[in-house]
Amino acid sequence: MSETAQAKDKLATDFRAVMDDVDALMTATTNKADVEVKALRARIQERLSGAKEKLLDAQHEAIQRAKDAASATDDYVHAKPWQAVGVAAAVGLAIGVLIGRR
Repeated sequence: MSETAQAKDKLATDFRAVMDDVDALMTATTNKADVEVKALRARIQERLSGAKEKLLDAQHEAIQRAKDAASATDDYVHAKPWQAVGVAAAVGLAIGVLIGRR
């Protein structure tokens, strides 16, 4: 798994943990009768629901894009195997030259 994917997974995990903590806080303050607290709870709950939906949408979109990219790469490699080998060799050579200069 790439560092970017790991960072995204960590961010999503951390965000879920924060949302769970906010849910727990809201549950703990349920018995408070103050009007301001109730209004604040309602506003937080609305924003939390929206944030959960956006996170899930972003997660599904990222997964779909990754699947599409993998499928396109697979199709290209099957259609043009020698060009794919040539591109891989060129990229490997370029990386080797860059590493060799350090």
